[in-house]
Amino acid sequence: MNRRVLTILLLAFVIAGACAFMVYRVIGNRLVAAKPLMTTTVVAANADIKTGAVLTPSNLTTIQIAGSAPKNAILKAEDAIGRGVVSDIYQGEPILDNRLAAPGSGGGLASIIPPGMRACAVKVDDVVGVAGFVTPGLHVDVLISGVPPGTQAQNADEGIQARTILQNIQVLSAGTEIQKDPEGKPKPVQVVNLLVTPDQAETLSLASNQQVKIQLVLRNRLDTKTAQVPGTSMANLFADPGAKRPSTGHVRRAAPDVFTIEVINGSKSGEEKFRSSEGKQ
Repeated sequence: MNRRVLTILLLAFVIAGACAFMVYRVIGNRLVAAKPLMTTTVVAANADIKTGAVLTPSNLTTIQIAGSAPKNAILKAEDAIGRGVVSDIYQGEPILDNRLAAPGSGGGLASIIPPGMRACAVKVDDVVGVAGFVTPGLHVDVLISGVPPGTQAQNADEGIQARTILQNIQVLSAGTEIQKDPEGKPKPVQVVNLLVTPDQAETLSLASNQQVKIQLVLRNRLDTKTAQVPGTSMANLFADPGAKRPSTGHVRRAAPDVFTIEVINGSKSGEEKFRSSEGKQ
């Protein structure tokens, strides 16, 4: 057999091997595409569901998810029906067990209160309500302003003080309630429910009297640091910026300076005391 025949046979084997490899790749890809992917059926929201709602069969549907189900996903509708929603769920979103209240706890605001915490309602002014920044899930600081009991000042405005009493408090809900004024007429009142501890609930209860105004200050949800705020008073707003900041305790007027003059009348001498607004001696 000469070299020409060997070369032709070797080239034929190479071409045949290349063709076989290409056929294998094409058939293999088609087999993978034809093979059905593993899917999982999970329970999802049929429409947007708000916090506090109790799930009914009309709220639920099922969807197919490729691969395994998400962690805490609910696979059967009966495991979700009758349970309260603790955070908003959107249409087509799989319903997770940790997004629902415990079975038997019902719906409404009470179902989203963690154990050991309380929901405390606070009345706020119309400016806070109209602004609309106080929405569920946000965190606020609680400020009060008013005249502390026992404060002595020439007028009520002079004794007004502001203090931060609570920090980093979560808002549970915000809305409007209809209450009656002193004349018995109905009027809308802006009410915000805050998630607090029992001790903090007592503080808010005292602050909610008619002599103190409550203001909510919005803060970044990632900012959890508690700031050391000494508070301030109305007098500090008009004080010299370079002067030492006075205490925000009782507001007292500075006592006038007193200087003494010796008076000699013949053989008699005595002392007379005088008050001076300039503090001269």
